[in-house]
Amino acid sequence: MLIHRLRRRIEKSLDWLKGWFHAHITLSWHRLAGKPIRDITRFARRLPFIERREFSQNDEDGIIHAIFAMIGVTNRYYVEFGAEDGVQCNTRALRLFRGWQGLLLDGEHEDPAINLHRAFITVENIEELFRQYAVPAAPDILSIDIDGNDYWVWKAITHWRPRVVIIEYNAHIPPEESRTIPYDPRFLWDKTDYYGASLLALKRLGEQKGYALIGTDPHGVNAFFVLRELAKGAFSPPPWPATYHSPAFKGKQGNAGRHPHDPLGRPWVTV
Repeated sequence: MLIHRLRRRIEKSLDWLKGWFHAHITLSWHRLAGKPIRDITRFARRLPFIERREFSQNDEDGIIHAIFAMIGVTNRYYVEFGAEDGVQCNTRALRLFRGWQGLLLDGEHEDPAINLHRAFITVENIEELFRQYAVPAAPDILSIDIDGNDYWVWKAITHWRPRVVIIEYNAHIPPEESRTIPYDPRFLWDKTDYYGASLLALKRLGEQKGYALIGTDPHGVNAFFVLRELAKGAFSPPPWPATYHSPAFKGKQGNAGRHPHDPLGRPWVTV
């Protein structure tokens, strides 16, 4: 047992060192040489060297750092919904370490100290919530993770234009399929593989809205989009569908880190 723990500690240390190298040396080279980033997964890591996943759940912190190192920041404002209690989310490190501020929304949690408000997100109310909480027209980052109507809610945001969008995709759906769940404002995820939208569906929606898909995290959870005019020259992702990662969710035991199959056989919508 002691040897096993020591081996795990060594492996974690080597992973951290590899992440540090990419975050500081490789990223600096890309900036100074004006060389676009091809594979953003090289920068996936948690910023603090800790074993607990206290910030981003799937090492998004490092990817976010790399994106803004390449395109710069403006208002340092974020919007994240599906943030739960704000402890483990994509924007916590930005708030704590980089002086960002913004709006957090979640269907069950509330904490005025971090501007986290309780709201069940739907197509019908998302823009009204943005108005209510005075979200700027072009926040630096929007993060969407509501385990269901993600595609439809992003589509409904038409009066705001975030510079970067992070959105959960359903990696159980093969990369050649463009589909999402039908819109249902009452939808609640039941922990199966019936939720959200495929990566191709989100890629197509992003293109319609003026965004370029620059990659996904290595665990098959989040897709990263950057406004097309900002992505040009900063990112050069591999040809589609090499940006897709199959599901390898952290904390899932067995079945290769996947969610169980939907036993009800519910329908999908092609988009």
